[in-house]
Amino acid sequence: MIDTVIEIKNLSKSFGDMDVLKNVNLDLYSGENLVVLGKSGSGKSVLIKIMVGLLTQDSGSAIVLGQEVSQLKPKSLNELRLKIGFSFQASALYDSMTVRENLEFPLVRNVKNLGKVDKDKLVEEVLEGVGLIQTINQMPSELSGGQRKRIGIARTLILKPAIMLYDEPTAGLDPITCMDINNLINQVNDEYKTTSIIITHDLTCAKVTGDRMAVLLDGHFGNTGKFEEVFEHAVDGRVKSFYDYNFIEQ
Repeated sequence: MIDTVIEIKNLSKSFGDMDVLKNVNLDLYSGENLVVLGKSGSGKSVLIKIMVGLLTQDSGSAIVLGQEVSQLKPKSLNELRLKIGFSFQASALYDSMTVRENLEFPLVRNVKNLGKVDKDKLVEEVLEGVGLIQTINQMPSELSGGQRKRIGIARTLILKPAIMLYDEPTAGLDPITCMDINNLINQVNDEYKTTSIIITHDLTCAKVTGDRMAVLLDGHFGNTGKFEEVFEHAVDGRVKSFYDYNFIEQ
């Protein structure tokens, strides 16, 4: 039996008169990469924020690792968040810190009584994992956009999360670097045994990384399935136009 890691049931969220999510249902299964697609303003980020307790739904439920997020007290919510890694679109590295210091930061904040030897081992392990051990003493300003993205992912992995959330992982990158990041997402899934949600507009990223796609249209998930199931026989014109606009064949 496949474990359900995240279960979204009849979830709705509005801001004033604007209904962003309307009775949304979605499951994320253990070990899979699920791609969430949708145009800007479709509610992708709102959904993610509800999953990590930054926003509260108006109705329905968001059950993450067996817990209803909106019902958690602050201590339990913080414990849950430590099991969820968030790779930000802009990498979110601290410019005044070296790569090593950026990676040590979540350890210092969240892991008590961790000695220098163990800390160094964890930092070097995740840097090896993303192929950038040589950057350990560099500043973020000395790195390329793709390298910063990789370091951001490494910093997320250092706490060994059960779930990875990728926010537009290939945004602003050249096609070759995009493929490197796509391959890294798959590598992380294999080596760290993570379960992932990948928010993207990039259909090449979606095709390469996603076990399943979920297309968010006007507050609903209109199409869910494997890439070919969602796009190759799309009847809904909104899905087809999304494909026609930005898909680049491999």
